[in-house]
Amino acid sequence: MNAPLTRRLNGWLAALLVLLGAGAIGFLTARHDHVADWTFNSRVSMSPETRAVLTKLNGPVDIVSYASPQGDLRQTIAAFLQRYEQAKPDLHVSFVDPQQDPNAMRNLGITVDGELILHYRDRQQRLDTLNERSLTDALERLVRGNDRIVAFVTGDGERRADGVANADLGTFASQLSQRGMRAVPLNFSQVAAVPNQTDLVVLAGPQAALSPGATKALTDYLGSGGNLLWLADPGNMDASLQPMADALSIRVLPGELVDASSSALGLKDPRMIALGDYPPSAITRGFTLATLFPEVAPLAQVRKSEWNVEPFLRSSPQATTQSLGGNAAAPLKGPLDFGFALSRLSPSPAKSEQRVVVIGNGDFLSNSYLGNGGNRALGDRIFDWLLGDDELINMPPRGAPDRVLTVSQGELSALSIIFILIMPVLLLVIGGVIAWRRRRA
Repeated sequence: MNAPLTRRLNGWLAALLVLLGAGAIGFLTARHDHVADWTFNSRVSMSPETRAVLTKLNGPVDIVSYASPQGDLRQTIAAFLQRYEQAKPDLHVSFVDPQQDPNAMRNLGITVDGELILHYRDRQQRLDTLNERSLTDALERLVRGNDRIVAFVTGDGERRADGVANADLGTFASQLSQRGMRAVPLNFSQVAAVPNQTDLVVLAGPQAALSPGATKALTDYLGSGGNLLWLADPGNMDASLQPMADALSIRVLPGELVDASSSALGLKDPRMIALGDYPPSAITRGFTLATLFPEVAPLAQVRKSEWNVEPFLRSSPQATTQSLGGNAAAPLKGPLDFGFALSRLSPSPAKSEQRVVVIGNGDFLSNSYLGNGGNRALGDRIFDWLLGDDELINMPPRGAPDRVLTVSQGELSALSIIFILIMPVLLLVIGGVIAWRRRRA
């Protein structure tokens, strides 16, 4: 075979191989998607929290969007939801033109073009703002089911669930509604007992003694199998709360915790108790975020009872107690527990298990300290456990990476000089050198 024919055959073979390779690549890309996100912390990808919520939805999810076919709204919604369909194959998206049957839209309460209704089993959630945060919250509410009623005791100086003061719990309580929980006030000057539909009662640091009626209502609630979160601040344990402590077989110890080792973490007040590790419990299993607790009351189990008691918050061995109000009690040495998770078989036939959490601090969920480290994430875990939503406890904590670049004035001046002066001059010099070399060539 002569050389020219061989070269032509080799060229045709190479061209054929290129075409076959291109066809194979096109065939594979049409059937398999691969997306790489190289942004910091993969911030434009679906968050781990969203993926965790999707795994909890055991069954198909139907999302119906009532979007007009005119314009790009449908394409925008479909493109946004495509990631969810890829992560959960039995999630289906459909569109309905709201102009075709205005009466039906009014009956459904559709008021926003593009509004979504999410259907899962016999539950549904509405969504008129489309972003990952709002959609993930709606999916989490589908997992949880009907709204859980969380009653916050009021009337005796407790931390308010609707308050904006530093010590109140307004910020945390407002976020509960996004997760399928409804915070309501519970004032025993207006009602004689905890309402039957209540899923959880929160007693957050009363500053005054409870009335006999309130004490009886709470102890009756515990005796009937109700779930309780008791935030007991140092120094406000009085006789009105003793029946509750007796019913739980625990004791709020006198004084407050101090930890001199906290100065190594940059904390100037030794009453600030910082935790980075936790005793193993259903609430803290897999939890590694640091938390901060100001002014903590230590707790102790006084006797064995039918309650299963798990400590889940514990000070360092360097911690001790100091007296309050001139009380000369002998200091206790750490490690000291200040958070208990209690459970037992429920006395109520309607529930299998009764759960109670007692913490010797309420500030960690307050408006002032909620944003410190993992305080909010720990609060979410506590409420999920108390409400029996164990499948939601180990979800990744909420949050987003820091998207703010902080530079000093000196650094800003240096950057300005680099980009405004040095780089343009450097580009001019490089261009001049290239032009000079070309003229010489």
